[in-house]
Amino acid sequence: MSKDQQYPKLHNAMWPGLVGKGDDSEPPIDLDTMLDLTAGAEVNGTKFDGVDLFLADPHTSIDVSDDGIKELADKASSRNLVIGSAVAPVWPPVGGGAAMGTRDERNQFVEMVRKSCRILGRLTELGVRSYGVVRIDSASGVEEWAKDPVANTKIIAETFREACKVAEDHGERLAAEGEICWGGMHSWKAMVELLEMVDRPQTIGFQADMAHTLLYAMGYNAPEARILPDDYDWSDGEQLDEALRTITCALRPWTIDFHVAQNDGTVHGTGSHDKTGRHCMVSDPNGRLDIARHAGYWLRDDDGKITRAVKHICWDGCMFPNEKLLQQETWNEILAAMIDVRDAHGWSN
Repeated sequence: MSKDQQYPKLHNAMWPGLVGKGDDSEPPIDLDTMLDLTAGAEVNGTKFDGVDLFLADPHTSIDVSDDGIKELADKASSRNLVIGSAVAPVWPPVGGGAAMGTRDERNQFVEMVRKSCRILGRLTELGVRSYGVVRIDSASGVEEWAKDPVANTKIIAETFREACKVAEDHGERLAAEGEICWGGMHSWKAMVELLEMVDRPQTIGFQADMAHTLLYAMGYNAPEARILPDDYDWSDGEQLDEALRTITCALRPWTIDFHVAQNDGTVHGTGSHDKTGRHCMVSDPNGRLDIARHAGYWLRDDDGKITRAVKHICWDGCMFPNEKLLQQETWNEILAAMIDVRDAHGWSN
């Protein structure tokens, strides 16, 4: 990497230590351990710049006190890490509510956004955060959404608009996560329709994850939006590239948050997490994406110009065995892939 090529900043996600873990899986990996593994990663002198957070126990309580937020800031800064984006715990099991649910459930959804904005605002005041967004999804299942797609999408959009007002009051932006397990966001067409219906482009945008958006092309949970044929031959790279171009052209104008990831083209779920895109390690021989090249579909416009729409990119890889996640070499390999993305699509300030 050129010494002048400083952006996008390279972040590691903390939630691989939580997502897919639980009573029927493996125990969570604590936040301090995830921070240590992140800070310990290094490739030819380059290290991670920061982390993105999951605002839920056992990492960070959504009701964390001001003293707890200060402790969190100290944990990051003592490891030479900054904090960027954070996942708001909008789901019913952890205190939130479905965005298309009852009035009380929708109020709980918005309240989780409010509490997340408070935490991130305080971290900004403490000097460990200068960019990033609050990540949300609909917290609603696809089957329930499909019972009345038109009405349910309208309700989700209304809830998102209420959340946008909260975010605006706190000087924050929201990024809606594109993932096939969330109703109203489970296909690239549904995602565009929802964002257009919310109609707050200055406040809410799209959070693209390379592993999840690959499945958009395959029409999981949304056959009507499938681009790749049922009998698609993965050796046909040109057809895959064209499918990804279609999706990125539709969603790139909305993209304000980006996860670098790998996927083998299948769905997966462990613990309490619904089946969704199977994240793969960067060296997985079954990975379907050319990570650095396909990241450019999101980070460059149709003319090949770098958009600079995101100040940081984050690695996302969930539902791996703890044995793998606790190896320092795992995070060195991930960091190397992130550096490749920045080398290909980065810029100086």
